[in-house]
Amino acid sequence: MEKEQPRGGLHFVGKKDELVEAKRSFRTLEGRDILIIYHQTVFYAIDSYCYHAGGALENGDIEEIADKLCIICPKHKYKIALANGEGIYKGTDPTKKPAVPRWYSKGVKQRIHTVTETNGDVYVKLSEDTCWIESDFYQGEKGKVERAKAEAAEKKLSSIKD
Repeated sequence: MEKEQPRGGLHFVGKKDELVEAKRSFRTLEGRDILIIYHQTVFYAIDSYCYHAGGALENGDIEEIADKLCIICPKHKYKIALANGEGIYKGTDPTKKPAVPRWYSKGVKQRIHTVTETNGDVYVKLSEDTCWIESDFYQGEKGKVERAKAEAAEKKLSSIKD
């Protein structure tokens, strides 16, 4: 039987060896769906669904973009910095001639959480930031409904294109 975790504290999410081997693990903590990622000897914890349209980040590629390690949403290719949840996009400044594409920040879009490891046990502390972050929209029971709506709209759109 699983022990009830205290709200607002450290949540045991697994043994280090198991999480390292899995590379990505999904957990629900205090009603929030979290993706725990192990990449290049570092653990990261982020909201599991992309801020843009609720796509599952679990299968997203991880790439270094503009000196930031990012997960790329498999649904629409949105790029999210693992360290701070910042949305990254490539664009050009039309006032510059020649217009050379470069990477820009959209600001923090994805909620991140703190991961700690003690004696082979890995814990996540949920973000205590009280401000609204866009990935909050797809969390909890309301988020489940919103993800289903986004998926239905996408299916409808793809059937129109076919």
